[in-house]
Amino acid sequence: MEEAAFIAYYFHWSHDEIMSMEHKDRRKWCKEISRINKELSDEPDNAFEV
Repeated sequence: MEEAAFIAYYFHWSHDEIMSMEHKDRRKWCKEISRINKELSDEPDNAFEV
């Protein structure tokens, strides 16, 4: 459910669209969304590096 909520929040895809994907594909989308968010927020790889 967490993956579905994450994808729906960012991409506004329907529950049926998300649940019709295989689990590995949902995981890939979650990873990609996280990568995009990290890039857009310009966060360092290590938050403790200055």
